[in-house]
Amino acid sequence: MNGDIDCFKLSVGTWLVMALLLTSSLGRAQMLRGQMSYEEKCAVCHSFGAAGSRAPTRDTLGEFTPERVLEVITNGVMKSEAEGLTDEQKRGIAEYITLRPLGSSAKGGASSMKNQCSASKAIGEHLERALWNGWSPDHSNARFQSSGAAGITADQVPRLKLKWAFGFPGATSAYAQPTVVDGHTFASSDAGYVYSLAADSGCIYWSFSASAGVRTPIIIGDGPARGMANVRRIAYFGDVRANVYALDADTGRLLWKAQVERHPQARITGGLVLEGDRLLIPVSSLEELSGNDSHYECCTFRGSVVALEASSGNQIWKTYTIQDEPKPTRKSASGAQLWGPAGGAVWNTPTVDTERGEVYFGTGNAYTSPAAATTDSVMALDLRSGRILWWHQVVAQDAWLIGCGRDDRARTDHCPDRNLQNSSYFDVDMAASPILHQLPDGKRILITTGEAGLVNALDPAHEGRVVWTADLGRMPTQLPRGPGQGENQPGVAFGGAVDERAAYFPLERHEGGITAINLLTGKELWHTLGPKPNCNGERGCNAEQQSAATVIPGAVFSGARDGMLRAYSTRDGKILWEFNTKQSFETVNGVVAKGGGLGGPGVTVAGGMVFSNSGYGVLQGTPGNVLLAFGVK
Repeated sequence: MNGDIDCFKLSVGTWLVMALLLTSSLGRAQMLRGQMSYEEKCAVCHSFGAAGSRAPTRDTLGEFTPERVLEVITNGVMKSEAEGLTDEQKRGIAEYITLRPLGSSAKGGASSMKNQCSASKAIGEHLERALWNGWSPDHSNARFQSSGAAGITADQVPRLKLKWAFGFPGATSAYAQPTVVDGHTFASSDAGYVYSLAADSGCIYWSFSASAGVRTPIIIGDGPARGMANVRRIAYFGDVRANVYALDADTGRLLWKAQVERHPQARITGGLVLEGDRLLIPVSSLEELSGNDSHYECCTFRGSVVALEASSGNQIWKTYTIQDEPKPTRKSASGAQLWGPAGGAVWNTPTVDTERGEVYFGTGNAYTSPAAATTDSVMALDLRSGRILWWHQVVAQDAWLIGCGRDDRARTDHCPDRNLQNSSYFDVDMAASPILHQLPDGKRILITTGEAGLVNALDPAHEGRVVWTADLGRMPTQLPRGPGQGENQPGVAFGGAVDERAAYFPLERHEGGITAINLLTGKELWHTLGPKPNCNGERGCNAEQQSAATVIPGAVFSGARDGMLRAYSTRDGKILWEFNTKQSFETVNGVVAKGGGLGGPGVTVAGGMVFSNSGYGVLQGTPGNVLLAFGVK
């Protein structure tokens, strides 16, 4: 082993489980074989104290199902790291990491749960009455819900109480934002099941099993699908294998399925956008996780946005964020062929300007150096053709792979050339959706930000010209900035929210916090530091606010990695309400469920209720498997 097993800081409960497993059906020999394979292939990144690693710890991985671990190392993002292992060794790793035998996971279908709705209910005739359909209530991605659609006022927020909880069977990460349309709530998890629930009670109308975990919010659009005239409403979403699905929204029946990117590391994490007859899909990847494998031929993935015909799934256009195709560059010390350029993943939901017929989105860091000029950028495409119109790069030369630092301790010669890297920032994706906002004088600006903490207001009518710039790390009430990502990096992970007066940005730093800035000038209006973390001594737990913000008139919602969900006054940042989601819940469907960290998507506010998943188990997040629904008592 890499050091004594005490370094894993296993709880007494975990030790008891391990002791039982060593004498159980798994068998001591099988467990030890799994442990040996884990130490050889996995421990360098996932063991406690792995230097410079942002990978999830072994304890965190232990919260996943063995089936999920086996899938990841067999067909998923860790496939290249597990190369050379036998099927038996992979099974051993999955069972050793999770301390559970394969086959122990719960079933996820609606028929296996006790709370099926007594009668089906079709979605109403008028989709314009949809309350929160997708990533944001409209294409601006402002994540602002009007008073009428919210059904709740800021004065009522302090009286929010939990109405019901729904447990995701077999899931270890609840990371897809709920959608609310005409009394239906659509939700999903990393277990790959999509559910249609009654918004007021959580009873189940139907379920659908996708081919992989689903991170994207569900979008409901008008039917029919091609050749299916009887389909009235269609539910669209993507999975983490870069598949896009269209279902009959009233029954859950599959209408079509299309894969938008065949790179083995590709995935869909940002929300889809439905505009007219086309569906826009952002494509990201986790190829940067493979960079510290000395035998991996790194790197060949390029981010993209794809337009599909909504009725059939046929591709209309596809635009890569990096125009040059990857070409062989050099050989690594182990003889692996290296490639470039690569990177520029699109993690966020595209923003559509219907007036100009344009699409805006942010791109991620490069995987190879020199970094392409379109990485860590805001890009604009023509909606009809996919042609690149302009881009604005926020951080240049941000070439980064997991395991590659800023010093001479980089573990592999796969790492980008440090002489061609930015010395101030690294891994600072523009992961948040641009927000399209109209000023009082009628002019429109794009509010853009990312993990570097730099906020830019861009003029979309003049090829992204900068109107004003703000640095969340230089605001008067902020702590000094640190280089790159880290505890002093006041960046924005998944996005802010905008009302008529201000932009609100949750901060991706260990102290948490949320900042409001003036939309006309970029000046700070107020800043509220995150309260003491709800961690109870848990390693890796902190108050980072990675979730996207959600705003209604008078109140802005933001969640933190310690599981705390809060609402703040938009006037002065005072905390109006908070709820600890990191606990066990009695669920309406009888599934054992607990909350965890909050990250990724924000809350959905619609029809007098607030919906939030809990259990964002990505990287070092705390896993969980619950959907929570709050209402005013």
